[in-house]
Amino acid sequence: MGFFRTISLLEGLSYVAILSVTLGLLSRDYVAALGMIHGVLFMLYLFLSLQVCAKEQWSLTASLIPFAFIPVELFLKKRSLQKKHTTADKLLTEAA
Repeated sequence: MGFFRTISLLEGLSYVAILSVTLGLLSRDYVAALGMIHGVLFMLYLFLSLQVCAKEQWSLTASLIPFAFIPVELFLKKRSLQKKHTTADKLLTEAA
């Protein structure tokens, strides 16, 4: 899941970089390089999304919505923290 989260974040940031070229914040000289990086990251993200969605029984919809990586990352972070707390509580209960 950690690799998926990393790729999700990088893919989202590459999308923001491409948008910044469109908005004129970055030079158009970077379009080819940014486009290739974004394309590779997006394909990897889609592949990983298919795997994670099958494993976790999630909908694939969020993988196709621009900027969905932000709420997905927040959700995964919250879920990860909940799992850590549950595991810690279980260990404390077993120790008592």
